[in-house]
Amino acid sequence: MIPSLIMNILNAAIVTGCIVWGVKKVDPWTRLFRFFTVLSNVLSAIASIAVVVCRLCCGALPFWALLLKYAGTAAVTVTMLTVLLFLGPTSHDWKGLLSRADLFMHLICPLLAIVSFLVFEKTHMPAWTIAVGAAPVPVYGALYMKKVVYSPEEKRWEDFYGFNRGGKWYLSFTLMVLGGALIALALWAI
Repeated sequence: MIPSLIMNILNAAIVTGCIVWGVKKVDPWTRLFRFFTVLSNVLSAIASIAVVVCRLCCGALPFWALLLKYAGTAAVTVTMLTVLLFLGPTSHDWKGLLSRADLFMHLICPLLAIVSFLVFEKTHMPAWTIAVGAAPVPVYGALYMKKVVYSPEEKRWEDFYGFNRGGKWYLSFTLMVLGGALIALALWAI
């Protein structure tokens, strides 16, 4: 229980620090919350706080907290693997993607979440929970597609992930949803 508490407290504290740092650096600060990296890490931090509170108050982890931890862990795993397997190789900006706050949001916090979930929190979960783990990707994907592809030009977001290069959003959306589902399945199966 102690390693779980330590990793979850660290995760929540680091994400909180990164968000505070980011809010000071990004103008307007609300723009920070356009990124799946930020949203997935916030979800993971909220799940970490729930785990800590439940462990300290109840000793046991209620099923809802386990599901929240699972969804947050799957989301930050998608973040980490997207950076390592897509954004890094296509942008060739490894230094930018893995330095300062991005090092924590793209790599360290996802690893903390994965290890704490798989080693210290995960118990048997029914197969239907895979949908919960996979849910953050299509929810964000639908928002991203609406804002990048379907919004009026003056309200459109920049395609900062490059998923709509050459109008291929349908392929990127399908691959990301499939990848998110496979990650959720893998975390469930391990």
